[in-house]
Amino acid sequence: MAFQDWANRVQANPRFRRFAAAFPLTRFVARKRARALFDLCAGFVYTQVLTACVRLDLFRALEAGPRTASDLARQFGLEEAATIKLLDAAVSLKLAARRSGGRYGLGQLGCAMLGDPGIPAMVAHHAALYADLRDPVALLKGAKPGALAGAWPYAGSDAPAALTEAHVADYTQLMSVSQSFVAEEVIAAYDFRRHRCVMDVGGGDGTFLSAVARAVPDTRLTLVDLPPVAARAAARFEAAGLSGRATANGCDAIAGPLPSGADLVSFVRVLHDHNDDAVLAFLRNAHAALPPGGVLLIAEPLSGTPGAEPIGDAYFGFYFLAMGQGSSRTAARLNELANAAGFTPLQERQTRLPILVRVLVGTKPP
Repeated sequence: MAFQDWANRVQANPRFRRFAAAFPLTRFVARKRARALFDLCAGFVYTQVLTACVRLDLFRALEAGPRTASDLARQFGLEEAATIKLLDAAVSLKLAARRSGGRYGLGQLGCAMLGDPGIPAMVAHHAALYADLRDPVALLKGAKPGALAGAWPYAGSDAPAALTEAHVADYTQLMSVSQSFVAEEVIAAYDFRRHRCVMDVGGGDGTFLSAVARAVPDTRLTLVDLPPVAARAAARFEAAGLSGRATANGCDAIAGPLPSGADLVSFVRVLHDHNDDAVLAFLRNAHAALPPGGVLLIAEPLSGTPGAEPIGDAYFGFYFLAMGQGSSRTAARLNELANAAGFTPLQERQTRLPILVRVLVGTKPP
């Protein structure tokens, strides 16, 4: 600790920084840190470039092949100079790439934007987050959440089960379009074939369970969510021909009780939206609904994920602060809550993209 304090003082010294920037053996590190600090300062500008690309549907415009700035300017209703400004910014962020003949095509990250419709949906959703983060110190001092809390009307609601279709439509659609890729990761990490009935709590419009249905044809499925959300799931199951094996139950899963009959209860991107007392209520209700030996499955991004620390602690930390509830938890903290609800210690099942979602599994003791 004393050495680290000394090293920090040395690195903060302007004379040392000038030396490190000039000395051949330390020049690369100095430049890398300078870039990292600049990116922290400029991050909001980068996100606004991405927002402009999404709102103008740039990636879809380039999907068929490279196009000139003048052609895109006509489509977007912008001056050509402004369009070039946007395209050059997109190139610098690897969202677009320069092609021959002065044309622009998709960049590496632009291709990824096309591959997952949930990303553009979240970019558009972030307008509410940015509005609340205009004064982050005010949020830290306890300012009442505003725009983002309004996007998640169950947050802080005294009677979430009384919410109407109009209240839940937007956030349910957002979660649906961003859920498919998560579902793929969870299904690849855990074998659902061993279960006769899977109950997904907070399951939205049934996107996750629909993916489980395709992967495991014989398993029965039960969805639990607030009544107007469950109604949307029931309609989805019927349209997909799943009504015979999938049911949707409208209730407040925190107040409970949950339906019986499942031997696996899943929470997919649900627990981190709630405070500890609500999470403990969720888990106790799941424990009560499961038979001895039944399985608890939790899937969500976690704090402390190696290589993704800023996502868990910076992004989600301030996201939930603006939302007015929720917490980015470590695997250890979720294990404490699950143990308090009566489950065995949680074991992690490796996912291909832990930066996106991690899977923890526990059981109800015999």
